[in-house]
Amino acid sequence: MTDSLGWRQKFAVLIPSTNTSVQPEFDAMRPTGVTNHISRIRIPNIALNNDADFERLIELIAAAQDEAVDAVMSCEPDRLVLGISAETFWDGLAASRRLKAQLEERTRLPVSMGSEACAAAFGVLGIRRIAVLTPYQAVGDRNVVRFFEEAGYEVRRIKGLKCESPVQIAHVQPSELRDALRELDGDDIDGLIQVGTNLAMARLAGEAEVWLGKPVVAINTAIYWHALRQSNIADRQSGFGALLERY
Repeated sequence: MTDSLGWRQKFAVLIPSTNTSVQPEFDAMRPTGVTNHISRIRIPNIALNNDADFERLIELIAAAQDEAVDAVMSCEPDRLVLGISAETFWDGLAASRRLKAQLEERTRLPVSMGSEACAAAFGVLGIRRIAVLTPYQAVGDRNVVRFFEEAGYEVRRIKGLKCESPVQIAHVQPSELRDALRELDGDDIDGLIQVGTNLAMARLAGEAEVWLGKPVVAINTAIYWHALRQSNIADRQSGFGALLERY
């Protein structure tokens, strides 16, 4: 017998306790027979006023992560899905690969995470030159640029919104995101990528592809698309852009 609701896949989804965007966005993209099981990395909603504050946030997440991983394993999931992106870019490509290997070793599960999902998405969308939108402080932006450049992509522009706390990231409104995308766009890029999983942009990214005329990848869409496709689930969905509609 198999799970009556998650008969295709049970995803263990790891998110910071301050994150209010991943769960509703993943649930909106969830096809029949797939279930999302959230485990929260317990962190405080600290102020993010500078690089030192942001570096402390990354340290807090890393310190609390294993507990959240171990907690969700008792539901016997089929895949671990990281609903957090900053950690997956931190310290570049080699560090990202180490993080994935560590999680795979701890859980004995396949892992989907933002950094690898972006690379897979860029591959099917034909993206090499990018502009990036983040909610981060400057140190977060530098780590994102480092990862993408080490992975072989050209980062032409990056815009960090410098949100003042983890919770405040989810308060950024669609109008501000639209303005930021238009500011980042240009003839010198193949596509745009938004990182920061608490920045709710899954549906807006799909809309933006229409009025920008090029791929716009929301990190939550990329992560969930990767988890589905790597699980051999090929359901197509509208409303979230080209990734889920065509690939």
